[in-house]
Amino acid sequence: MDEKITGKAHQILFFNTLAFMICFSAWMLNGTLVSFLVDNQVFEWSTVQIGWLLGLPVLTGSILRLPVGLLTDRFGGRPIFSLLMVISAIPMFLLSFADSYVAFLLCSFGFGLTGASFAVGVAYTSVWYPAKWQGTALGIFGIGTTGAALTTLIAPSVLQSLTNHGNNIENWHTLPTIYAALLLLMAVVFFIFTENKKPALSGKRFVQLLEPLNNMRVWRFGLYYFLVFGCFVAFSQWLVPYYLNVYYIPFVQAGMLASLFSFPAGIVRMLGGWLSDKFGPRKVLYSVFISSVLLGLFLVFPKMELFSPGKGIVAKADGMVTFASDSLIKISKKEYTLTPLMANVDLDDTKFLVLPQKTAWHIPIIQVGDQVKKNQLVAKGITRIYFQANMKILVFLVLLLGITWGLGMGAVYKFIPMYFPNAVGVVGGTVGVLGGLGGFFCPILFGYLLAITGLWTSSWIFIFVLSLACLVWMQISINKLNNQKLK
Repeated sequence: MDEKITGKAHQILFFNTLAFMICFSAWMLNGTLVSFLVDNQVFEWSTVQIGWLLGLPVLTGSILRLPVGLLTDRFGGRPIFSLLMVISAIPMFLLSFADSYVAFLLCSFGFGLTGASFAVGVAYTSVWYPAKWQGTALGIFGIGTTGAALTTLIAPSVLQSLTNHGNNIENWHTLPTIYAALLLLMAVVFFIFTENKKPALSGKRFVQLLEPLNNMRVWRFGLYYFLVFGCFVAFSQWLVPYYLNVYYIPFVQAGMLASLFSFPAGIVRMLGGWLSDKFGPRKVLYSVFISSVLLGLFLVFPKMELFSPGKGIVAKADGMVTFASDSLIKISKKEYTLTPLMANVDLDDTKFLVLPQKTAWHIPIIQVGDQVKKNQLVAKGITRIYFQANMKILVFLVLLLGITWGLGMGAVYKFIPMYFPNAVGVVGGTVGVLGGLGGFFCPILFGYLLAITGLWTSSWIFIFVLSLACLVWMQISINKLNNQKLK
């Protein structure tokens, strides 16, 4: 490939990124729309049903990434990307007429095609840039994932405006129509201002194009992308109901907080590509996985209040109880001071608490006139451990996690043109499929985990385990590579 970067390449990259941003915004619509409809009791859907509605569009976009990537390698990005947006606009428009769970599922499955735009954009961007600039170029293209932030940030306010803050709730039907119009408009603009270009292998048969998938490295990259992209997609939608249910905040505020996770991740993806060009993607991903493990561990602990038997008070000698209250017990001539409940337990949840708080008190278990023996328990101890899971701290940790995954997204896709320069569409499409499946399975899995455990933080437990698995597999691969160099 010619090492010179042309102005046409930058133009293609701009419209590629813009089209991907619009598609990604449409792809993430259900996270906001479904939460709004359930919150306003338009539909009574369970957390499991919500998980399926959030995940189904992601499934469509994921499973179609490979065939769409193949078509892009064969016919070029201009016609494929334009056609994809036109086709996606149809079920998006039909969503405005959906009045049942099944109708929502069918339309969601249809407009989920927008998620396959990633495979088109990666392949179409790669053919315009030389290898040493592909990490940066693909990182810039990845800024399109900020479309998720645009939906979580803007769509709640638009819904509130369209429905007059819920007073005219049926006006929610207008929102899918707006998204459908944006897709059609972007398709026309994209087709007019771009130029088609195909990779050198565009004449190969489809069977030959699939040959790189025999390499285990492709599937390892897919697992990495399952975490950094799939879980990013999942939480871009899951965080809205998460904030609504855990912290009881207004719908618009929940959308704004969710956008704090998704918007920076899309921006720093470009930085992840640049760092991968400069230092290598392996070093970047190693840091990403370590950070993801630590942040996942910090987020595991839910808001909780635990009560446990504490240190009690025993009689130091035989005697009769002459006085008993919450703060004092008298047994013959001896007095025992108790810690009363209200003197120690601060039930004010408005304070900013970082670490778990421990309080303890005593409860008398004897009465005046009782005869007690030495070492007999006269007041039992109660210990209370309270963890606030302060929302400000959680939002900050989630922000860091989004940034971490954003860097990881740019790094993973730097690997692909390095190892598979003539099969970026196929390999990129496959890795995108596996990553996208994370966006499909995770909301559904989160719904089941919530139903089973009753803990919203069960989703973070899954993130911790998955991050650790990626880190271990990467370390094993590094060890094998080092051993081969020593031989």
